[in-house]
Amino acid sequence: MDQMRNEKKPKVAFVCVHNSCRSQMAEALGKKLAGDVFESYSGGTEVKDHINPDAVRMMKQLHGIDMEETQFSKLIFDLPKPDVVIFMGCNVSCPSLTAPYMENWGLDDPTGKSDEVFAVTIEKIQEKVLLLKDKLSHI
Repeated sequence: MDQMRNEKKPKVAFVCVHNSCRSQMAEALGKKLAGDVFESYSGGTEVKDHINPDAVRMMKQLHGIDMEETQFSKLIFDLPKPDVVIFMGCNVSCPSLTAPYMENWGLDDPTGKSDEVFAVTIEKIQEKVLLLKDKLSHI
């Protein structure tokens, strides 16, 4: 993390395979909760033609964020060079992206599951974004 000291705000890339659910929610929460400390991006090794509708609905409901207005599915190669890479929880094939600092949050994909599972996942992402904010604000 020492390499990030001289830059204005570190760029954080939240990545997973499809960039349609967990990484999108993390990007949105990063912008809302930690935009003063780091820049948030998300990407995947594949893209979907839309963000997961349950993720969109639950983020609107719980955080008042309309991800369809501000975000879209992107490839990791289309992102600015990150200072921090957060893998959302790739069990089989993690995208290949490197940075001076990396973490794997190990979050299960809530796609196809209940609203309660989505709410728990969103809460875990929120907690981890706030921990990352605290970590990066001290560098």
